Amino acid sequence: MPRQLGELEDAVMTRVWQWNRPVTVREVLEDLQKERSIAYTTVMTVMDNLHQKGWVRREVEGRAYRYTAVSTRAAYSAALMNEAWSQSDNPAAALVAFFGMMSAEQREALSDAMRIVSPELTETGDRPADDADTESGR
Repeated sequence: MPRQLGELEDAVMTRVWQWNRPVTVREVLEDLQKERSIAYTTVMTVMDNLHQKGWVRREVEGRAYRYTAVSTRAAYSAALMNEAWSQSDNPAAALVAFFGMMSAEQREALSDAMRIVSPELTETGDRPADDADTESGR
C-alpha cells in the first residue's frame, strides 16, 4: 500500500504524471524553479528516492536518467482512498460520511464511475436491473 507522498515528492510526481513522458531531473528542476528556489541535487535526490520507492522507473540516456511514472495519479489516489477506507472500523459509515463531503460535481463523477464499473446498475443506481425485474415479478 502506498504511503502518501511528501510535499516535494508530490510536486515532482505531479510533473511526471502531467507530462506523461520520460523526464530528466533538469526538466523537473527548471519547472519547479518557477515556483521555488531549489537545488539540482535536491530534485535528483527526490527522484532517486521515488525510484527506490517504486514510483518511477528510470533509463539511462547519455549521462542522465530519464524517469517515467510506474502508475497514474488516479491509481495513486484510488490506493490512498482504499487504504483510508479499509482502516475504518465501520466502512459503510465511512463511505456515507465521505459521500456527504462530496460536491455535486464529485457525486456526478462517482455516478459516472459506477456506471463504468457496474454497467448492470439501473439508471437510479440502486439495484442491478435483473434483481429489480425479479422482485417486481417480471
